[in-house]
Amino acid sequence: MSTFTDKDYPALVPYLVVKGAANAIEFYKAAFGAQERYRLSATGSDIVGHAELTIQGQVIMLAEEMPGRNTSPTTLKGTTTTFCLMVANADEAFARAVAAGGTATMPPCDMFYGYRMAMVSDPFGHQWMIQHHLRNVSVEEMLKSWNEMAGQCSEPKKT
Repeated sequence: MSTFTDKDYPALVPYLVVKGAANAIEFYKAAFGAQERYRLSATGSDIVGHAELTIQGQVIMLAEEMPGRNTSPTTLKGTTTTFCLMVANADEAFARAVAAGGTATMPPCDMFYGYRMAMVSDPFGHQWMIQHHLRNVSVEEMLKSWNEMAGQCSEPKKT
């Protein structure tokens, strides 16, 4: 087994809590090309107390839900966090995630901020925004598009 030092960790690492951590690890491998660094489970147990994966070099930690200690999105019936995954091709990554068992929540489409983006909910309740760069867009252009979009959505249409 490898030894990891503080140099092997970025300043901020997401830590996912899931029901079915062993299955989640396999899903992240199939859907997002995750590489497993290691997992800790008590001898004779399949409950993952802690695991570390990398996706495109980014470290992600995860563990099984343990009542009284941590709570999964499944138990909460929702999540307040969306993971943004930059990929070479959002359409292909979206299709791979759905084929691996994710639920399509938004098909790939070109966005005003210069990226092609899709959304997938994983089987463990986490939301993933999958996107690739299309073109550079200035902050001023984004703000203009944002305000136009917000104006369309903020007031009821008069009939």
